Amino acid sequence: MKAAVLREVGKPLQIEDVAVRKPGPREVLIRTAAAGVCHSDLHFIEGSYRAQMPVVLGHESAGVVEAIGDDVRTVKVGDHVITCLSVFCGHCEDCLGGRMSLCRSPEVRQVETPRLSQGAGGPQAGGPMNQFLNLSSFAEQMLIHEHACTAIRKDMPLDRAALIGCGVTTGVGAAIHTSKVRPGETVAVIGCGGVGLSAINGAAIAGAGRIIAIDTTPAKDNISRQFGATDFINAAETDAVKAVMEMTGGGVHHSFEAIGLARTAEQAFNMLRRGGTANVIGMIPVGQTISLMGAAFLGEKRIQGSAMGSNRFPVDMPRYVDFYLSGKLKLDEMISRRIRLEDINEAFAEMKTGAIARSVIVFDA
Repeated sequence: MKAAVLREVGKPLQIEDVAVRKPGPREVLIRTAAAGVCHSDLHFIEGSYRAQMPVVLGHESAGVVEAIGDDVRTVKVGDHVITCLSVFCGHCEDCLGGRMSLCRSPEVRQVETPRLSQGAGGPQAGGPMNQFLNLSSFAEQMLIHEHACTAIRKDMPLDRAALIGCGVTTGVGAAIHTSKVRPGETVAVIGCGGVGLSAINGAAIAGAGRIIAIDTTPAKDNISRQFGATDFINAAETDAVKAVMEMTGGGVHHSFEAIGLARTAEQAFNMLRRGGTANVIGMIPVGQTISLMGAAFLGEKRIQGSAMGSNRFPVDMPRYVDFYLSGKLKLDEMISRRIRLEDINEAFAEMKTGAIARSVIVFDA
């Protein structure tokens, strides 16, 4: 199969032939229909997070089940599925406590026989090829654990379903599950890329009374309002914290940092009202720290992380599909471009400009 491979940090992905083995027990082979180009992949390309190389990147995807291994009970051949990097075991303390997105059980991550290998004609034909976040969706096929995907209704377009696989689940879930936004509360979202727009959408679905979108790109004003924002702050021209405090008369109930910078994480905390909660969704580079005023915690302000929207994805993702088909979840508006796998490096270059929401690889394009 064709796949986009990262061989060296800071270098473009290479389109190569990669071999995938047959499904083993509890494994599912999926024909990839679409894969979103997510900023998380860029972190690994640029080296702020590390992966074993060579590796097939990609983790936001949807497709059709082609084959299943022994003992698979959750999906069948022909099912339309969304994948999720939050693969879970189902019986550890985190899973049994309802926090499946925190599961780190090795039994669903380690396999005796590698799933991928370098194809004929590659630099090291037959050598190992690493799988990324248990998925590797920048490829024509994916071989994954059955608990890394969930079946959805077949009237859902798969190019839009792919977005639910990471960015939408992360952003919507952060609002609904992690921070538990309630009707009438105030929200601020820093960064209006795919995850930030999804957090705005999730806050709107939850009934937030005022949703303030914050970005340095003026064009994000219009698109953030399409997802449910009531206000927009251009952080390139305005002190965002000061503006939020003035607009809300003392700060917001919930803030969401969706960029991955220490500075904006600090801003998210500093724009809270007393009793408010700041949620760090973005991937702050390894080794960086944030600095907060200790006295602010006397006002019962909180700051917390959100792992993939605190998801229970086998339950959440089919519901998000229903939200989309009923008009509540905005996915059409999020897709800036549909591209071929061969155009992936161009998509990452466009991502760096901040001018687009999401590029989606469509494998029949």
